[in-house]
Amino acid sequence: MSAALPTSSREWHLVARPQGWPEAKDFALREAPVNAPGEGRVLVRNLYFSVDPYMRGRMNDVKSYTPPFKLDHPMDGGAVGEVIASNADGFAVGDHVLHGLGWREYADVPAQHAVKVDASLAPLSAYLGVLGMTGLTAYAGLFEVASFKEGDAVFVSGAAGAVGSQVGQMAKLKGASRVIGSAGSDEKVRLLVEEYGFDAAFNYKNGPVAEQLRKAAPDGIDVYFDNVGGEHLEAALSSFNVHGRATICGMIAQYNATEPTPAPRNLALIIGKRLRLQGMLVGDHSALQPQFVQEVAGWLASGELKYRETKVEGIENGFDAFLGLLRGENTGKMIVALDA
Repeated sequence: MSAALPTSSREWHLVARPQGWPEAKDFALREAPVNAPGEGRVLVRNLYFSVDPYMRGRMNDVKSYTPPFKLDHPMDGGAVGEVIASNADGFAVGDHVLHGLGWREYADVPAQHAVKVDASLAPLSAYLGVLGMTGLTAYAGLFEVASFKEGDAVFVSGAAGAVGSQVGQMAKLKGASRVIGSAGSDEKVRLLVEEYGFDAAFNYKNGPVAEQLRKAAPDGIDVYFDNVGGEHLEAALSSFNVHGRATICGMIAQYNATEPTPAPRNLALIIGKRLRLQGMLVGDHSALQPQFVQEVAGWLASGELKYRETKVEGIENGFDAFLGLLRGENTGKMIVALDA
């Protein structure tokens, strides 16, 4: 056991279910007591925690693939931290671990839900992004769900985000004939082409998506990685070649909608083009984890795979970081860094 443990920890609670866009009044940063860990548990000082689009769905009281956040309880999500007290075999003070109790300064974590991570292999924050859930989402979504093969033309929406930027680069590394990305600013479009090696990219705010995609992919697309839904999905259906495949990973365009959003108006194209549209949840693909870490760590070490992070400092800015993510203010993975 470690000698002097902190007595309290700040943690973010959901206090009301957001209607449409989340507001500050729906959240509260509260103090909670910290106790020594019980048997089989470790006490972790969180260094970074993740904010992710899927968390918006968990703020609604609806039945889904993952339970909703409870009101007046700490929210959770990916986090990386340092063990400051251990009451579990295999974990020592000073170990760095990845776990699921984010949105707080200190976490009392069951040892079976903590995974040791190596700070010498990559920066610790990378285990929340490029080497973590978002990286595995990109890897599994492209190679397993979309059945990517060499020579495919790939379109990625939300391509400057944590998942999208990895999808495009992985497709290039595996021999895509053309990779096209959409993003929400001219600066992000430049980043996609100049840093991430996309063949073409466009700002979806600059005109109809279908028109811009046709120009960027004159020979059509074979794979669409969907992070946005709505108009982007409709555009992809129009540009698909026969036997095209779409991985439906996210639909951030409608997460905060209070009215039903229109479906793509051209769904009938699925028939003639024999398209396959498949939803994905990263949890279904944990068997790929060892292969993913090995291959991606190699690409990172060689400099072939690049990634960006947007770090927001301080737990008190956790809600602002989440709202910024929903507004597209991040480039790459959005992470909250806690003061050391």
